[in-house]
Amino acid sequence: MGIKVALEHRTSYAFDRLVQVHPHEIRLRPAPHTRTPIEAYSLTVDPGEHFLNWQQDAFSNYLARLVFPEPSTTLGITVSLVADLTAINPFDFFIEEWAEHIGFAYPPALAADLEPYLKPVDESIPGSGPGELARAWVANFTMAPDTRIIDYLVTINQALCSDVGYAVRLEPGVQSPDTTLAVGIGSCRDTAWLLVSILRQKGLAARFVSGYLVQLTSDIAAIDGPSGPVADFTDLHAWAEVYIPGAGWVGLDPTSGLLAGEGHIPLSATPHPSTSAAISGATDVCESTLDFSNTVTRVHEDPRVTLPYTASAWEAVTALGAEIDVRLDSAGVGLTMGGEPTF
Repeated sequence: MGIKVALEHRTSYAFDRLVQVHPHEIRLRPAPHTRTPIEAYSLTVDPGEHFLNWQQDAFSNYLARLVFPEPSTTLGITVSLVADLTAINPFDFFIEEWAEHIGFAYPPALAADLEPYLKPVDESIPGSGPGELARAWVANFTMAPDTRIIDYLVTINQALCSDVGYAVRLEPGVQSPDTTLAVGIGSCRDTAWLLVSILRQKGLAARFVSGYLVQLTSDIAAIDGPSGPVADFTDLHAWAEVYIPGAGWVGLDPTSGLLAGEGHIPLSATPHPSTSAAISGATDVCESTLDFSNTVTRVHEDPRVTLPYTASAWEAVTALGAEIDVRLDSAGVGLTMGGEPTF
């Protein structure tokens, strides 16, 4: 079963005067490691007089650097893409035998490569290490020494989802892990950063991921539990990835308590949220108005058990069959069935 969607993400600013728009960095192109096939992509920038250079940052994420030679009263950035949301099994990977259970250690050479993703998340003062609440949460979360690593990750992700409620937070920046635990609520970026802190305390390499989340409404209502969104939906989202030898980077979404699937389209993955901003840059001093939209539209759907052919589609299939029968008859082709048909 395949569903293809078109996503349009538009961000525009209107300034109260003619101002110089300083260089901007845009991280709004699906990252090289995305598992969701991206069939088309475009980035449109206003004003039209600009220079655009595609780069890759230090962590291999796609980065567009924009330079604006002339002052402007507007700045607009529009991303359009087509994604194939064919279902992805998030558990479709193998794990190295020596890393199948908790308590494994990365070999020295691999640990050196993963060093930025193993660095403890400081609470306030650089070098101070995780805060008291983050350390206490880790100390209170225990599982048997022979626990399989995948079971461990699923459980810790769901536990964090249960302990921290979700809220849309419009303030800039990311809460510290202790702040998120203290208030018991946070945005997706807050819980993602908290999970990064917890995983690193457990000796697991983890990184912060910013991307698009696409959620499609179900064909039929769930028999038990929530049925999901009532309408197709997309927005910027954040989650975490943990490095498991053999499996590579595995996405964990503590907002939902699930592993990342086909609806998670990563844009950037970095050791710290500060280097994962979707749009960063500045202008001369002015007052500005922000306009934002993020929409998703289905552009193709294969028939499936929960959404079979429509009546008009069946009529087209029947008409085609009748036409083929006429052609066979006119060509003198007869069809027979043997004495032992196979069902």
